[in-house]
Amino acid sequence: MAITRRPGAYHCGTDAALGVIGGRWKVVILWALSERPARFGELRRLIPGVTEKVLASQLRELEEDGIVHRRAYDQVPPRVEYSLTPEGRSLNEALIPLGIWGRDNVLGETYQPDAARTEAGRAAS
Repeated sequence: MAITRRPGAYHCGTDAALGVIGGRWKVVILWALSERPARFGELRRLIPGVTEKVLASQLRELEEDGIVHRRAYDQVPPRVEYSLTPEGRSLNEALIPLGIWGRDNVLGETYQPDAARTEAGRAAS
């Protein structure tokens, strides 16, 4: 699925990808959803410092871009669960090398292949 929310606004593929993950919290949201689906309150606990308003806004944008799936359950009290779409999972995989670069070059830690997925997410946050 091609993301068409901002057609014509990009100059290259990297620019387009950064347009989707731009914003302080989107990469952290992707990392938080990488292991399993989560409810809104759980995401708030996993991402200290994010406000409800900003988290809701960032989730809405990721949903519009086809990166996050929002599933509302028909029950009382209402229950909503967020998960990564196939595009979201592939974007998360694409972010692993960026997280490794950040850890190696910004945080000054050493790359360990066994922990690459977990650590790449932490470095991105």
